[in-house]
Amino acid sequence: MSSALRTVGLCKSFGAFPANSVVTMSLPVGARHALIGPNGAGKTTLVNLLTGVLTPSSGEVYLCEERVTHLPQHERVQRGMTRTYQVTNLFPGLTALESVVLAVCERRGIAARFTRTVASCSAEVEEAIALLEQFHLLGDAGTLTRELPYGRQRLLEIALALATRPRILLLDEPAAGIPAAESAAVLGAIAALPDDVTVLFIEHDMELVFRFARRVTVMVGGRLLTEGTPEEVGRDRRVREVYLGEARYG
Repeated sequence: MSSALRTVGLCKSFGAFPANSVVTMSLPVGARHALIGPNGAGKTTLVNLLTGVLTPSSGEVYLCEERVTHLPQHERVQRGMTRTYQVTNLFPGLTALESVVLAVCERRGIAARFTRTVASCSAEVEEAIALLEQFHLLGDAGTLTRELPYGRQRLLEIALALATRPRILLLDEPAAGIPAAESAAVLGAIAALPDDVTVLFIEHDMELVFRFARRVTVMVGGRLLTEGTPEEVGRDRRVREVYLGEARYG
């Protein structure tokens, strides 16, 4: 199976502190892959290396078979890599529909022609409506982003990410701070993405991870501890000891 995203010996140090150490991993096209580990394990640092926010101390990052280790963030986005953040990064003064239309216009290179009435962007509006419907946000199309409940903002952020038509979607704690009833909807929307979209997500809610991920990688102390199916990871005594907890998953 072809690789959508892979790293080879990826390392990042901040002074004498090794945040990531010799991280080698590969995600096939269409993966639904969770990255888990205790706080300080190096998960967000790894995503920052993948997306170009940080430059590695050593090692390589490949998008498909293209080496992108030193490409800036915007060039990785142009090649199909999009991410979300632990804290939502949205347009608070725009409605949900306007936000997605703007994202579609940006992808098509016509963002400068975007207007608040969106009257001149009929094709872009149609695409935006389809995205809102996909994430059950159509009823919120006319609502200002800042007035949406936090869980709906999370869904909108994923819709904005998909407006770029990514090949690879990196999600940093997509269910963080969301009520349980809404967090399942967020991960359910991720699980239902097209098969050609590769997803890597960081998540601390193990019930969601074990429900929606097809494979799981565990990081501890900046290194990869193990990788496998959710069932394999759940049976691994080392994982239970350092992260999941014997009493709950033993």
